[in-house]
Amino acid sequence: MRYWFQWRALPCLQLMLALLAIVPPAWLLSGCATPAAAPVARRHFSLEQDTFAFPNELVWQYERDERGRWLAEKRQPRPDYALRCFVLARSAKQFFQSARFDAAQPPPDADTCRRLVREVAGSSARRPRAAPPITIPGYPDLRSFSQANEALLKAELGGVFQSYFQRGNWRMVFPFTRRQQQATAEALSDEVGRGPVVTHVVCFPRLSINHAILLYDARREPDGIVFSAYDPNDPSAPLPLSYHSATRSFSLPPTKYFPGGKVNVYEVYSRWDR
Repeated sequence: MRYWFQWRALPCLQLMLALLAIVPPAWLLSGCATPAAAPVARRHFSLEQDTFAFPNELVWQYERDERGRWLAEKRQPRPDYALRCFVLARSAKQFFQSARFDAAQPPPDADTCRRLVREVAGSSARRPRAAPPITIPGYPDLRSFSQANEALLKAELGGVFQSYFQRGNWRMVFPFTRRQQQATAEALSDEVGRGPVVTHVVCFPRLSINHAILLYDARREPDGIVFSAYDPNDPSAPLPLSYHSATRSFSLPPTKYFPGGKVNVYEVYSRWDR
C-alpha cells in the first residue's frame, strides 16, 4: 500500500503543465465568471431514471490504516471501465437535454441503437437542444436503457482522454477564493432549478480528489446549501455536496474513494472555455 498523494502526482502535474501550455490568454481571465442562465428544463432530473445503471470503476482501492491514514493500492485485476467520470456526468446531461424515451415502441436493433447513442453523444452539453428531442424507443428511461445496452454505451460514449483533456481542466490549477466559491454556490443553486449541472470537484494541488459529478437539486439550510448529485462512481444513491456559508466553502462526505472534507467546485460543460 502507498499513501494517496504518491500515486499520481507526477503524471497529474505533467498533464496540467501541458494544458497550461495550450491555454489561450483570454481563458485565464475568465476564471471567476459565473455561468450563463439556461432555458427551463422540460422536467426535473431523477437519479433513478436519468442516470446510467453501471458505474465508473475505480482504478485504486482505498482504506484507512490503524493510524487513520488514507491509503491506496491498485485494484487487481484492473477494471475494464474506469477514469470516465467526466464522460458519464456529461453524457447523463446530454441524454436529459437531448433525448426522450418511448417505452411504447419496440426496442431498436443494435445498429439503430448505436446510431441514436452517437447522435446524443454528439449533441452539445453546453446548451439545450434546439431541434426536437432524439427519440429512443423501447425503454422508459436512461437507467433501463443503459442496463440493457451497457457494452454498447461504454463503447460509444467516449474514452479516458475525454476526462483528461476536458477543456475546463485548466481552471483547477488556479486559486479558488472564498468570494468566488460563494458566487459559485449561489449560481449553482439557481441553475439546478433549470436542469442538471456538471461540476468539477478538486483539492488541487493536493490530489485527494479530481472528480466530476452532476448536480440536480439544491436545498437551502440555515448554515448553507446542500446539493444532491449523481456520482458516476456510485449511481445507487445521491451524493450530497454541502456549501457552508460561515466558511464559504464546499465539502463532501467520506466515500469509497475520498476521505471526506473540504473541496473546491466549479462548473464545466457550461461555456466556450469550459
